[in-house]
Amino acid sequence: MTRFKRITLIGRNRTKGAMETVTQLRDYLMAYPEDLSISLEEETAVTIEENNLPTVKRDDLGLNSDLVIVVGGDGSLLSTARAVTEHDVPVLGINRGRLGFLTDIHPAELQNKIGDVLNGEYREEERFLLHTEIERDNKIQANNDALNEVVLYAGDVARMIEFEVYIDDQFVYTQRSDGLIIATPTGSTAYALSGGGPIVHPALNSMVIVPMFPHNLTSRPIVISSDSTISIKLTPNTKMYPGVSCDGQAPILMSPGDKVRIRKKAEKLRLIHPLDYNYYEVLRSKLQWGGKIESQANN
Repeated sequence: MTRFKRITLIGRNRTKGAMETVTQLRDYLMAYPEDLSISLEEETAVTIEENNLPTVKRDDLGLNSDLVIVVGGDGSLLSTARAVTEHDVPVLGINRGRLGFLTDIHPAELQNKIGDVLNGEYREEERFLLHTEIERDNKIQANNDALNEVVLYAGDVARMIEFEVYIDDQFVYTQRSDGLIIATPTGSTAYALSGGGPIVHPALNSMVIVPMFPHNLTSRPIVISSDSTISIKLTPNTKMYPGVSCDGQAPILMSPGDKVRIRKKAEKLRLIHPLDYNYYEVLRSKLQWGGKIESQANN
């Protein structure tokens, strides 16, 4: 008997083929031999024809689901993760995006892989998120969470910003650059990788600090413990209003003298994978690394 009785489906209409896959998945689950409660996320339901299933608001996903299945790309899964993490609800991804580091089931394998998961044949891992707070005059102005990365950036003006970086209240450096990326192991293959950061295995308890086009060319990425707290303070020399974005969401605007605090979120994302999931195979496929050279017998 499956442990996942209440399943909610999410798909992005902007992702090619996503709604067709959601429909196929809905029909498969509705015909499943066991009695399942199937729901659709509210915005997803609007784009599904002939739908008579109950709908769930995104903010209520964690309260009404034992499993959330996301059809789309990594961006779809990122937004879902932020909605369900505090409720300890696992997430499974079906890839309809471009890369798919997190959504690792191909639509062609949908029925077999989903059937295996419902039969208890799956792997589960935890991924931590980053919690970010913007402080001004010793008061919290805003906060947000990120599964991939937190980015401090100059905004619309092509000009460097100046800021101080502290780790566990210890001064690290003052930097002038286009900004800074703080990434989790999950996010090490996203924006941070484009900025020259290292790939970090998701099992590691670490996060990466990656400068964005620093004025000092000796500024390099740093890997630190994820149990640390990172503080970033804008110096008085920064006259503009930079933004802080979590997983590419709309930025929180800062003022000179503001401080950003970033630390690991207590609650973690539970991510479901098929049994044959292989992290290194995902890297090899998505980053187009060379495959294994088969040995040839002598003729």
